This record gives sequence, C-alpha cells and structure tokens, in this order.
Amino acid sequence: MSKIPFQSQTANPANPNVIDVTVEDVFACKGKVCIVDVREPHEWVGEYGHIAEAKHIVLSTLPQNLSQISPDDVVVFVCRSGGRSAQATQFAKQNGYAHAFNMKGGMIEWTKRNLPTADRQA
Repeated sequence: MSKIPFQSQTANPANPNVIDVTVEDVFACKGKVCIVDVREPHEWVGEYGHIAEAKHIVLSTLPQNLSQISPDDVVVFVCRSGGRSAQATQFAKQNGYAHAFNMKGGMIEWTKRNLPTADRQA
C-alpha cells in the first residue's frame, strides 16, 4: 500500500506488476511525490513540455541514475503515453522502490486535461 493513497490505482494492462494512476491524481499530489520524466531530451521541451516539478532521467540512463531518487519516496514515472514510464516503474519496483507508480496516458493525457506544463512548444 502506498504512503500516498492515490484514488485511481489500477493494474497496468501490459504489466500486472505496475500500478497506473491518473494524471488528475498525480496533479493533486505533485507537491508530495517525486515525479520522474523518462522521455528523451527533445521531448522534455517539445510538443508536450514537462511537469515543472519533474526530474528528468532518460529511460536508457535509469539504471545508472536510479540512486538520484530515494527508495523511500513515492515516485511517479512519466513519459509521452505511458509505455516507457511503465517500464521505468517495473525497473524501479524490481530494485526496491515499493512506492513506484506509472502515470497512465503520459504527457499526452496531461496536456488533454489542460494541466500546467513547462517548456511546451506546441
């Protein structure tokens, strides 16, 4: 059970070990959780921008950079649509991050909901 009781916890359809949460839940808890965006640098400042509070750790560099995140934190991984962030969530969980979650729908869904972004170049 998470330290932050996301209302929207559901099993990821592609990976039952990963728990998805909605963009609304992430937005509501963004000051209380560690948000990690795993997209490529050009995506970070591209069409969807990024969540201002997010850390940027590209998925391919996560194994060597996971220590930048406390295993005691509630962590939400984010990408463009939710696929890469689900992989990141699974990797984190396998490495002792019990409170790791995937943001369902990624930045596409975040933008659809008109939630605030930084460095968006639409």
